Amino acid sequence: MPGDDTTRWTVTVSKDTDIAVRSLLAQRGLKKGDLSKFIEDAVKWRVFDQTTTEVREAFVDLTAESLQDLIDEATESVRKDMRKTLGRAAKKES
Repeated sequence: MPGDDTTRWTVTVSKDTDIAVRSLLAQRGLKKGDLSKFIEDAVKWRVFDQTTTEVREAFVDLTAESLQDLIDEATESVRKDMRKTLGRAAKKES
């Protein structure tokens, strides 16, 4: 990872967690340096899980139809923006 955009963390975990993770990595043929990749992947999944939970809670009072209308509206807006962007890019290439 040297040279790329990384940040060094110092974390503390229980001895049981340390042994469990290192044993899992060893069983899969991964090396010591793969611990950082494992932790980063786990953190990304946890952040994703918490974010989706918060989003679900924010829209819990909407009916399925209202939620679908919001999704359709957002999708159409993004498609419209992409068409404009792609149209400008195509004109520049011409």
